[in-house]
Amino acid sequence: MVLSIANSKNFSEEKAHKLYITLECMLEFEKEEEKEKVLALMRKFSSATRYAYKRLLEGVPEKEIEKAIQEKHKLNARYVKDAVLIAKQVLKSCIQRGQNPKKLVFGSRELFEKLKKKHLTGKRREKLRQRWEERRYYYLYSRGEKSKNGNLNLRFVNLNNQWYLRINLGNGEYVFAKVVRNAKRKGDKWIDFTWRLLEAERLGEWFAYNVRLKVRNGKFYAQVSWEEKTVEPVITKACREMDGKTQNQREHIAWRIARQVVERALESGKAIVVEDLQKVPKGRRGDGLAKLRRKLHKWAYKSILEKIEVYARRMGVQLIKVNPAYTSIIGKLKYSPMLGIDKDVAGAYVIARRGLGFEERLPKNYRELLKDKEFLMYAIAKVDERIKKLKSELKKETNEYKKNALKGRIKRLRRYLKLLLFYTRDSGKSEPATQQAVNRERKPMRSRAKSLQKSWRVLSVALAFSCLEWCRDHSPLKRVLISGDWVRVAGGVSPSLPGQGTTASNCSFINSG
Repeated sequence: MVLSIANSKNFSEEKAHKLYITLECMLEFEKEEEKEKVLALMRKFSSATRYAYKRLLEGVPEKEIEKAIQEKHKLNARYVKDAVLIAKQVLKSCIQRGQNPKKLVFGSRELFEKLKKKHLTGKRREKLRQRWEERRYYYLYSRGEKSKNGNLNLRFVNLNNQWYLRINLGNGEYVFAKVVRNAKRKGDKWIDFTWRLLEAERLGEWFAYNVRLKVRNGKFYAQVSWEEKTVEPVITKACREMDGKTQNQREHIAWRIARQVVERALESGKAIVVEDLQKVPKGRRGDGLAKLRRKLHKWAYKSILEKIEVYARRMGVQLIKVNPAYTSIIGKLKYSPMLGIDKDVAGAYVIARRGLGFEERLPKNYRELLKDKEFLMYAIAKVDERIKKLKSELKKETNEYKKNALKGRIKRLRRYLKLLLFYTRDSGKSEPATQQAVNRERKPMRSRAKSLQKSWRVLSVALAFSCLEWCRDHSPLKRVLISGDWVRVAGGVSPSLPGQGTTASNCSFINSG
């Protein structure tokens, strides 16, 4: 994962807006007796709501209704107030729709009228009756309150990295229902909600959320809703720590990294720019790269990006997503040698520039290299030489997993060889679009972009095998960028230069496999 903090150009005043969000999750109970207790509570609450509705129609004061419900249904004070609240909302809705409140049927009049018809029998009638009874008798609601840790009667709690809904049955008795909900990887508000709960518990700063319990087709569902104040961007456009950690530890580290990134952006008055990464290949079983696969599977870049996006939105910092194509290649070939920085930092530098709208052009001496047939043929010879060496190792290897790893490397080198061969052939017919200012103006934008990307790919492969074969950094490329003297750089890292041993003429390029 690579991200950057870009210089901001424009600033806007902070404007807060109210946004009401509702999410649904399924609930599971470990014991049947716990389920029955919750069903009994839902029946009492539904009955209390219907009772309150009738008393409201009769003009009975709310305080008297609440007192009567508490005596009749034995609910705690908060459930009683919520039952009256629901009854008031239903009554108000009826009046606003121009309906007769006295003819209201709890559980849906439409379903009730269908049940009255004689032609429905058997399973169809039983299914219809189940739907009506679930809507009429099995309902529970609890208002949220900031001072009550978010919600007094229906509260979400995290136990051993698993979310539960704690249901207050009254008299100090609780039932914990397991929350079943898989967050989608992109744009799912559930990630935001659970993060806010964890932060609220950590800081002791709670927010109110309402919870409704329903039964649908015999299954329990909880709907949670809360008011979220969104802030328009105050700042506008103008991570190996997880190795060897448990899932819980990685999750904690990811949130900490997200906070650090966003807080750094706020302090420096800059927007955040990240690569819009969709998927990273994590290898496959039997490829001979078991250690690498383990590291890649633990690389929680997607999780970190999501958390940064959530926290940035809440703090009013704009997050810009850019196309990740060739940011690493451009960084290591252009900015790493010129600025003397690590290739990953150089990649972040490219991302930041891309987020600010800058385009990356090929430096002049790199463009000259792509015209140099001797340079290209030397790189081709070095790739072919490496393929032959690996094929020799493959014949001697007996370990199946190591053989798979060698085959994978050979396959990748053949792709490199093919890229260089076709580019050398095509460049003999006409120069790349990026090398001709006139053609750049005439060619369509998409065609120019593809041509530029191809040029960066060819340079990456050719320079890696000609000038960087025995180097761990990209500092030797500084001489190439400044003077274009690739021969001297290659002579310092490899004994085989054109005319000194390996040449393009004695390589079997097409039949290398």
